[in-house]
Amino acid sequence: MNHSAIIIGGGPAGLMAAEVLIGHGVKADVYDAMSSLGRKFLIAGRGGLNLTHSEPFEQFVTRYGNRRDKIEPMLRLFGPNQLIEWAHGLGVETFVGTSGRVFPVGMKSSPLLRAWLKRLDEAGVTFHLRHKWNGSIRPVGLVKDGDNLNSTYGTVEVDFETLEGGKTVHADVVVLALGGGSWAKLGSDGAWVKWLDQAGVKVAALKPSNCGFDVAWSPHFKEKFDGQPLKSVVLSFGTFQHQGEFIVTKDGVQGSLVYAASALIRDEIEAKGRAVIALDMSPDRSHEWLVEKLSKPRGSRSMASHLEKTVGLKGVKVGLLHEFMPKEDFSNIEKLAAFIKQMPIPLIAPRPLDEAISSAGGVTFESLDENLMIRNLPGVFCAGEMLDWEAQTGGYLLTACFTSGRAAAAGMLKWMKTE
Repeated sequence: MNHSAIIIGGGPAGLMAAEVLIGHGVKADVYDAMSSLGRKFLIAGRGGLNLTHSEPFEQFVTRYGNRRDKIEPMLRLFGPNQLIEWAHGLGVETFVGTSGRVFPVGMKSSPLLRAWLKRLDEAGVTFHLRHKWNGSIRPVGLVKDGDNLNSTYGTVEVDFETLEGGKTVHADVVVLALGGGSWAKLGSDGAWVKWLDQAGVKVAALKPSNCGFDVAWSPHFKEKFDGQPLKSVVLSFGTFQHQGEFIVTKDGVQGSLVYAASALIRDEIEAKGRAVIALDMSPDRSHEWLVEKLSKPRGSRSMASHLEKTVGLKGVKVGLLHEFMPKEDFSNIEKLAAFIKQMPIPLIAPRPLDEAISSAGGVTFESLDENLMIRNLPGVFCAGEMLDWEAQTGGYLLTACFTSGRAAAAGMLKWMKTE
């Protein structure tokens, strides 16, 4: 092997970069701060590993919002179909769920990760665990062609902290795949932000993505409904309107339906201090139908019993009516039906970054060339959640991490040919 590469980060992006590089005869060394690899990947598969999504490609690429122009070219080279074939090549069969999401048979990430690491090991990839990058990285031995660093080629030195003390290693190229800022206990702590910032790399501030939000519940509501699911509701916020479910917590709300709208909600709170979502708690019924049913004599029944008997509303949904609807409006059937169809819930803050499924922000694409190399750190590339993009859950996050790892490796191969 004539060339060598350091991969910092043993998640999907870093491991995919190592796979491409070793396949092209490059000595690939993966360094990770943890005692085992792919920890966040394993957690992602705890409830069923959602690898990717089966929807048509043209719809799939819209899930990356204003970063579509950066992510789509990578996906055209290694997208959902290629990712599924790759998994099959590891002996892991997949199936499409009712929502269109793609899962491995068995729904677990551990068999896939074990098979992948075994294949990488047999191919010659070397793994170095408990090696924490300390932020020091130095391109050395470069020969400038005028002021054009992109036409140079040299060696990169990297410093790590290990159980035995400091350690300096060097290679022809380096890829940073350290993840975003969520789930710090799994190694994705965002410590790299200040280091790259000090190196003059423009990094957009990390923000929670696919996250829950705080709500100022009353003590009674918080105590009674903490952990209760809100099923079969339509959440509306701005241009977003989708049906699904989420969970009420003592702090606020979390779950798939909330996560899907979280970027819009987060940005609204950042701009205006709060955001108000609207819930249709009876999406299969019209306002007129609710009015007709609720107009039936209540007799001696309590309001809670009346709501359940006439329109099937109970539990946490009735609790929300009492939480946000003025007491005097319960006797006004028109207003009661209107609240059921459009329940306003004010959200006051996103949950902390470390609780989020993923993070937005990261190394800006303006700081990178077309091959994902940092412009002012020749030979140093970025991949995965370190990049400034975000996407909903549903397979979009993982797919972009895998494909950006491959794209960074392709850029590294191209760079090394400039020697």
